[in-house]
Amino acid sequence: MNQIWANAAARTNGESVPEDFEIAAYRLITEQVLYYADRASRVAYWLIERHERDFRQVLEPFGVDVQVNRQLQYVYALPRHAKMGTATVGQTLLALVLRGLYDDAARSGNLNDNGEASCDLVELAEKYRLATGRDLPMRGELEASLRVLRRWGIARKEEVSSDGGAEEGSGQPFVVTIRPAIADVLGEAALQRLAHWNDHVRAHGTALSDEQVAEDPAGETHVES
Repeated sequence: MNQIWANAAARTNGESVPEDFEIAAYRLITEQVLYYADRASRVAYWLIERHERDFRQVLEPFGVDVQVNRQLQYVYALPRHAKMGTATVGQTLLALVLRGLYDDAARSGNLNDNGEASCDLVELAEKYRLATGRDLPMRGELEASLRVLRRWGIARKEEVSSDGGAEEGSGQPFVVTIRPAIADVLGEAALQRLAHWNDHVRAHGTALSDEQVAEDPAGETHVES
């Protein structure tokens, strides 16, 4: 492995050293998604984008697939044998509801230049209620879940400001930006799971229980808290 990084660094003509590759690989494994749009991730993104084959070679024995989306400029790592880990029911519900919202925005062409979708709390609360039969968590719990989703690289909270994306005077404390890697991290199985929940709530008129959420595996869900 050290020789792989040494050879890769040699091809950069002194611009990078082996330690830079080690740091980028560690960040990719621990953060799962790295975006060029995030200033702190640009160096790591470019290293992985330019040396994709080397990163794949190093991480493949660990059962991790490295993928690069050059159009929207992000890289991500998908464990082939991952489970949901210690994610709470609330985090699971929120992540899958946001996945549905992202799909809706993509179909209607409501993505920004970075491939991101934005939703305010009114839209999120309605979608959440329709999908789960539950009310959207209170602000403290919601913000805690969003911090976890930010670590997963799939969503982030954006404060409302007069020059931001939210309408001034809307009364919204923040909006949620849904990042494009959510479609990779939470694949088609996640949408099927969301559709199943929608059908259950409509048919029975009752909210999903924690047991129903836990017993319905996420399929292609790879994120871990």
